[in-house]
Amino acid sequence: MYLQIATALMGDIHSGRFRPGDRLPGYRTLAGSLGVSKNTVLSAYRELQHEGWVTSTVGGGSVVAAFPPRDLPGAAVAATAPGEPGFDLVGDDPRPGDPSPGGLLNVGSGLPDPRHLPSAVLARAYRRALLVNPRASLGVEDPQGHPRLREALGRLLAATRGIPAEADRILVTRGSQMAFFLAAQALCAPGDAVAVEALGDRAVWEAFARAGARCLPVPVDSDGIDVEALEALASRTRLRAVLVSPQRQYPTLVQLSPERRRRLLDLAAARRFAVLDSDLHWEFQFDGQPAMAHAAADPAGVVIHLGLLSRIFDPGQRLGLVHAPAAFVARMREQRLAFDRQGDPVLERAMAELIEDGEVQRHQNRLQQAYRHRRDALTAALRHEAGEVVSIEPPSGGLALWVKVREGVDVDAWAARALARGVAFRPGRQFAFDGAAVQGFRIGYSSFAEPVLDEVATRIGAALREMA
Repeated sequence: MYLQIATALMGDIHSGRFRPGDRLPGYRTLAGSLGVSKNTVLSAYRELQHEGWVTSTVGGGSVVAAFPPRDLPGAAVAATAPGEPGFDLVGDDPRPGDPSPGGLLNVGSGLPDPRHLPSAVLARAYRRALLVNPRASLGVEDPQGHPRLREALGRLLAATRGIPAEADRILVTRGSQMAFFLAAQALCAPGDAVAVEALGDRAVWEAFARAGARCLPVPVDSDGIDVEALEALASRTRLRAVLVSPQRQYPTLVQLSPERRRRLLDLAAARRFAVLDSDLHWEFQFDGQPAMAHAAADPAGVVIHLGLLSRIFDPGQRLGLVHAPAAFVARMREQRLAFDRQGDPVLERAMAELIEDGEVQRHQNRLQQAYRHRRDALTAALRHEAGEVVSIEPPSGGLALWVKVREGVDVDAWAARALARGVAFRPGRQFAFDGAAVQGFRIGYSSFAEPVLDEVATRIGAALREMA
């Protein structure tokens, strides 16, 4: 109520009804005419004084300031800027985003279920970050990340991934894509060769291409990246780095075999190229023990470990991390200064508290059973609806399935027909380096409860039968 009164008086001053030097009505008089308490009007006048609209003195009332603010809070101004630039643009036009129809069941990738967001816990951490010690939260300007969060992440990496992490070897980013972009800028010179998995994330390849690197695909099979093929490539071309996802290959979810892990690190040490270990899907492990991270045993110092915190609570909380030799982290830090002097200090301090208090681990533990059940439910439903057309190996963790499709079935046409029925999954062609068709698709199970996942499978099955 007091803000409504203050806003109305601001409008009178802004329009010229009250001019500089004019005395506003006494708070008793205004309270009586509006039918509100005197304290409400006093709060309104205090707000006017704090914003510089009036000056107030004891016994002298409130007088319109000699130079009141020019801008009225909340006032909308019609946009008149031209839609097209008056200068020439270089390069191709950006690809338009795909419009998502209302009611679409988007299961193209595994994202956390927002209904399980621990809002009260997050709100408490944010509140403390802002109020307990504002200087400690807002006074930190470090492009490497808030020191308290880097220390907490070091302990988390040691406990969950076996990495002997130290704060000076960690850089906090706004999500994983910034981590890849900074790594590419700090690592590559124009023309450098970077080996990538032949099935992978196009956005990551683009980050290295924009740094001037040449991305060279290496085949992936049931044991992960083909290290023998990588070794043959390294014998022909000097590699600057290789990008791998050994824990759960993206998108096929296969694990890099122990033998290939050893050969990869030995090859990197011998050829002196970096191993960019994309460990973005480590959060949830349902069966067995997670494989050791490459950085847990890296005597040669060749591993750059890239992780992500956004999938634990909410993708909107853009927090990624890089663990690498300190000299390389320093280079990434300098690269970041060119466009982003620091991250979000309040978010980073709040996340540090959540890790220190064990809330991150508790939240993961609470969701383990729910996500495991959803994995099993979607696997069973797809097998029932698609029968022998599909082959599914339930992953040991993560938030998505990789579904192999029988030869002769057009996966792209199947995805298009499913989309027409309101379900969006990602056909394998979207992950292929050469853009060729792939007999498989990726589908997430974490965003929806079991009844919705049954409906997803029913629509996918109907789309398949429609094709037949």
